[in-house]
Amino acid sequence: MSDDAGKGAGASASGEGLRRRRRRRRLARAGIAVGVLAVGAVGVGWAVYAKLSGNITSDEAAAAELARYEKERPTALVRGAQNVLLIGSDSRSGDGNARYGRDSGTERSDTTILLHLAAGRDSATAVSLPRDLMVNVPGCRGPDGARTAPVFTQFNYAFAAGGSACSIRTVEKLTGIRIDHHVVVDFQGFKKMVDALDGVEVCLRKPVDDEDAKLKLPAGRVTLDGEQALGYVRARKSLGDGSDTDRMDRQQRFLGALVNKVQSNGVLLNPVKLYPVLDAATSSLTTDPNLASLRGLYDLVRGLRDIPTERVQFLTVPRESYAGDANRDQLVQPAAEKLFTRLRTDDPVTIAAPAHGEPGEADSPAPTFSGNTADEDVCE
Repeated sequence: MSDDAGKGAGASASGEGLRRRRRRRRLARAGIAVGVLAVGAVGVGWAVYAKLSGNITSDEAAAAELARYEKERPTALVRGAQNVLLIGSDSRSGDGNARYGRDSGTERSDTTILLHLAAGRDSATAVSLPRDLMVNVPGCRGPDGARTAPVFTQFNYAFAAGGSACSIRTVEKLTGIRIDHHVVVDFQGFKKMVDALDGVEVCLRKPVDDEDAKLKLPAGRVTLDGEQALGYVRARKSLGDGSDTDRMDRQQRFLGALVNKVQSNGVLLNPVKLYPVLDAATSSLTTDPNLASLRGLYDLVRGLRDIPTERVQFLTVPRESYAGDANRDQLVQPAAEKLFTRLRTDDPVTIAAPAHGEPGEADSPAPTFSGNTADEDVCE
């Protein structure tokens, strides 16, 4: 029998067998190509995830310190509700931060906000805590390992004395509210996030010319870049009445505008827009270990994109001038405790337009507090 006969018709050079082998080779090559692309896509996705997660600094020291005092910390009362302490650090260390002042070796909390996320994720309430508020700061472990003595002093001393753990313990003792997470962001992180959003629009009633804040702006609607936004939220001399309370109101309005920008631009649903924002937002963050990854941050904020802007509320804790020093603040009672109680129990907080920082009727079962929402347009 000849070789050709042994192969049979299906195995001939021009037969169906050869065509089948060619199809199998093409399919194999296509499969390999698809596999390579899939692996490449997964690799890129993992690389992006790893980079963004790696941007975040995990605050292990704070976690260890808080664990030492677990027995004295408040208990969370409502499952699903979350309380996050947001701390803006005035540290001059790190890339680009030195231009904002001399680094004295310590840092203080330039801005502190207690963010309450309702259990149903149908509202978010951000409460500013004045840095000059007089509070009882517990004994805390400092950066050098030494412990400070408990002291009655202004609030931002806590961060300088013992970092985020000391600030958290101070807030928990002041409010009775369990802090579930904390986030510390420095000047550069703030600027990068605003720039990644292509700026944030605010409305100025008067032109601004503040050399100290490096800020020169016209009146009316202005889109601030990162550097301008930083000057805007930190300026005291040329904007408002120069008080820290006025500055907190301005910071709250800016945060409302930032929330609007994120939601209106569809950033949360657009990967192309979302990546640079996430890269900027995570690059200068220090958080508790549970938040120190994209997964941790996602689990926290995944329901926030559905909160309407009118339910994103900003207010300053009820305060007044401290009796012992007009340049310091003290809580207004019982209004402050009513606010803290509503946050502890996840009850709705009702706000109204600012009226000298005073709360509503003290005897009301649902008091109204001075504040604003993210959907307010100060130009109208």
